Amino acid sequence: MEQLVKKYAGKLIAAGLADNPLLCGLDDKVVWNRPDDDIPILEQVLDGMNINSLICARPAEPYLTIFRYLTSRYPETITPGDCETRTFLHDIPVIMDFTAASILTHLRRRKSVVVASGKSIRLITFGGVSPEQAFVSLSSVCFSAFVLFFSDYLSDCRQGTVTEEQQRTFDKTAALLAPPHRTLPKLEIGPFKNEQQVYQAIIEAGRFTVDYGLVDSYFGNISYQLNQTIYISQTGSSLDELAGCIDPCSMDGSSCAGITASSELVAHDQIYKNTDNRAILHGHPKFAVILSMDCSDFDCVNRGHCHIKCTRKRFIEDVPIVPGEVGTGPTGLCHTLPPAIKNKRGVIVWGHGLFTVAGDDFNEAFKHLLEIENMCREAFFSRVKESNCLPAD
Repeated sequence: MEQLVKKYAGKLIAAGLADNPLLCGLDDKVVWNRPDDDIPILEQVLDGMNINSLICARPAEPYLTIFRYLTSRYPETITPGDCETRTFLHDIPVIMDFTAASILTHLRRRKSVVVASGKSIRLITFGGVSPEQAFVSLSSVCFSAFVLFFSDYLSDCRQGTVTEEQQRTFDKTAALLAPPHRTLPKLEIGPFKNEQQVYQAIIEAGRFTVDYGLVDSYFGNISYQLNQTIYISQTGSSLDELAGCIDPCSMDGSSCAGITASSELVAHDQIYKNTDNRAILHGHPKFAVILSMDCSDFDCVNRGHCHIKCTRKRFIEDVPIVPGEVGTGPTGLCHTLPPAIKNKRGVIVWGHGLFTVAGDDFNEAFKHLLEIENMCREAFFSRVKESNCLPAD
């Protein structure tokens, strides 16, 4: 357990989510990654729930500045509109007092809570069976807050309702953003001839997708089609740790491996059956998600249900934006994504993420993923500039 809490503390730091996170895991005893004055209260929280681990972290920049603003604008509950919030977090409760009773009230019904006391911000998440779950929740909270802040800002720019505090926060946050990646990794060259080569290529591409910040925590999926078998990352697997977490799924349905495969296996299957591609890479790059949610039609009858009901043909340059939920239901992305991606380098699913494809290996798919995200980032700031955004107060 000591190794696990240190591992996920390191992951939080490496991902730029927290500078000095506090983590614990429960084995035969509670193990903390370091001493801290907050531990007595957090151990009361641990005793009050049937859980295995806790994270309490002061977010690193730019998340710290974003959370200070969001907890001021939404002092009780932060409700982002992206896919991860809808399917995983639901909403993010905000409290002002760092007490076990207050924290327990919210963690018993949600995966996270934000403690905002003055300028101090703490994010608290938990894991039922592993510190990894707490890490995933904290990563998702930071991702959703980032998307919400920048989405709100662009929407308010269009409506002329940006406040002075919001503008100051945007200026500071924009200046804190790390520069975009411009160089590409050299991945395994295909087409691949056997399972071993496929597994090696998938593991490598997944790791670089995380390293380049093109997915938060581990959300996303990756696959390769060889001899009518789809080799796809398992549901809930970490893209940077895919060894042993790749399922071979026969395209004729004769294998039951799909039970543990990614929930988007059906979409991958349809893409392979209707295109000449062999590789699919899916990440959640932030600005692609933000721009997918940007729409100037504030009176649209489908507003509020855009993720499943948007009927407009929308693009960011040559890249389509489509609605669709995770999974295979009637509004699932398995119905909207495959036809849209034909003859395209990628497709963005509204509020969800970016899918890219390639014919032989993951080099082109990764290139498309990075280039489309950089294009979306540039397009976001261009739209802000075009709106002539000025504070309304």
